[in-house]
Amino acid sequence: MKAAAKPAKRTAANKTFTAEEREAMKEYVAETKKARSKNFDGEAELLAKIAELNDHDRHLAERIHAIVKQVAPHLQSKTWYGMPAYATPEGKTVCFFQSGAKFKSRYATLGFSDQAKLDDGNFWPNSYALTKLTAADEAKIAALIKQAAS
Repeated sequence: MKAAAKPAKRTAANKTFTAEEREAMKEYVAETKKARSKNFDGEAELLAKIAELNDHDRHLAERIHAIVKQVAPHLQSKTWYGMPAYATPEGKTVCFFQSGAKFKSRYATLGFSDQAKLDDGNFWPNSYALTKLTAADEAKIAALIKQAAS
């Protein structure tokens, strides 16, 4: 009978965060440094991140990008924790796309930060699962983004 393999030693860091989450935090630090440069191009950074996604998530991210550009053109494209995001002219992230594949989730996510103006009573959704987008879904997303960025 084979002896059971011993589990790897856990450190405080890998008890708390997955490898994907740690990588996202590293990307955030790099993004923050890049954004301070004179030659920073948030649109190019965002489009490069979308291009890296798998086919399914890339299609969703491209549709979200088109919707944001249409209904909230004043939002600035950027990346946030390695994912496509959109911010106010002051740099405050309003909404973001999170790839399902990157975090080994069964769906991608459209999320909104606390900067989004979606307040509705005492509670409201700030994240939406995306599996595919119909015309009706895109209309709902457009309305949410327009409200969030107002």
